[in-house]
Amino acid sequence: MKLQHKVAVITGAASGIGAATAQLFAAEGASVVVADKDEAAAQQVAQALPVRAGSYAVAMPVDVADSSSVQQLLHSTHEQFGRVDVLVNNAGFGLASTVEHTSEEDWARIMRVNVDGVFFGCKYAIPLMREQGGGVIVNTASVAGLVGLRDRAAYCASKGAVIALTRAMALDHAAENIRINCVAPGTVQSPYFTDMLAKADDPQALLQQLSARQPVMRLGQPEEIAKAILFLASADSSFSIGSVLVADGGLTAA
Repeated sequence: MKLQHKVAVITGAASGIGAATAQLFAAEGASVVVADKDEAAAQQVAQALPVRAGSYAVAMPVDVADSSSVQQLLHSTHEQFGRVDVLVNNAGFGLASTVEHTSEEDWARIMRVNVDGVFFGCKYAIPLMREQGGGVIVNTASVAGLVGLRDRAAYCASKGAVIALTRAMALDHAAENIRINCVAPGTVQSPYFTDMLAKADDPQALLQQLSARQPVMRLGQPEEIAKAILFLASADSSFSIGSVLVADGGLTAA
């Protein structure tokens, strides 16, 4: 019960890594706010969580690209539960394109969600955590923020920004008992990945190609990344400040 009596907000929690993290957090005793732009899907996830006695699971809508929406999410959580102990800034998306073929609109959109969404979440969570004496923030970055990946220019830039922002904020707020770290997944089986395969000319060839990037020769599973997030969210990582926890099947070791 590593999160017993804790209140955790998870964005992008209606599917993939976010939903797996919500499932694990609830099993570890947390009250979980399943936050997502898709409110109906978030509600389904919340209703299925293995909530422990004395804890709760609720769904709340959020558009992380909208500062007022993020502010309302954190305000509503604090109003309902009286505190925000853990924030997982997980919402994000990928974009397959080179710089030359990335439209200015797509560039702005991926930065708005992947970078501004993290900024907004931290901006409005940190004062609440400071007031209550501390808290933990975990940002979902990517190995794409650590190494270059072909045909992922904007995505690499956005996740590199998340890593740099995580480290800077961690230094700014460590003395306030607010720990900020990030997880950097490799290629993970997710709704985005499934959609990418569906649009490919040869889905099986693409699957084999992307699986081969990892020395373990397979994709990661959302549940595996959720365990890394749990580590950073719990007291098990009490000496981790501004860390990047890589969970990539060996991609960056090759």
